[in-house]
Amino acid sequence: MELKSKIAIVTGASSGLGEAIAQALIHEGVIVYGLARSADKLQAIQRKLGHQFIPVVMDVTDLEGIQSWIKSTFEDSRPDILINNAGIGGFAKIDAMPIEQWTGMIDTNLKGMYYMTAGIIPLMKQHPNSSHIVNIGSIMGTTTKGEATAYSASKFAVNGFSEALFKEVRSDNIKITCVNPGSIETDFFVHSGIEGNNKMLKPKEVADTIIFILKTPDNVLIDSIMMRPLRP
Repeated sequence: MELKSKIAIVTGASSGLGEAIAQALIHEGVIVYGLARSADKLQAIQRKLGHQFIPVVMDVTDLEGIQSWIKSTFEDSRPDILINNAGIGGFAKIDAMPIEQWTGMIDTNLKGMYYMTAGIIPLMKQHPNSSHIVNIGSIMGTTTKGEATAYSASKFAVNGFSEALFKEVRSDNIKITCVNPGSIETDFFVHSGIEGNNKMLKPKEVADTIIFILKTPDNVLIDSIMMRPLRP
């Protein structure tokens, strides 16, 4: 895909990997709708990236809000790219984690991705050119560890969702890619209770890989990819 002047939606765009993806897309000349819950953080990013970054205060678990925003925003245009990046994580024994935290991961990591994708796919089917959806999974969606039942369950679901969807919409000229990174140096680990380190992947490294995937020729599909630090 030639990226210049394309329209992209990035969820979870207010920090970390989402911000890095938005910045990388804008560097390629893409107009980016950046969705997140924090208005202050989104406005700060717009000041840094310019008016190609359009902040949208949105919780991806708000189905009615998403449907309304899609309908009002894309009356006369069609998004070319959707990056389902919004996600949360937490790790604890199953009998110690609050139910609200467990279900919250399913709501954000899985339902939020579904709500956005289900709303955007009909628009992409009308697109004369190829479109691309990238779902951000995790290595924890391909393997497991103790005290990660909710996170692993949600990310395994992201992988299953992505594989089934690519088989469903490939004939509509829509590409689906699931990106499964290992540990990334972001605030995710501050909030998850896991201690970060300088050997982790950098957000820009993952974002640059996503740009490479988006720029592949129209007949080339990278349906899934795994990234990890060389030295864990």
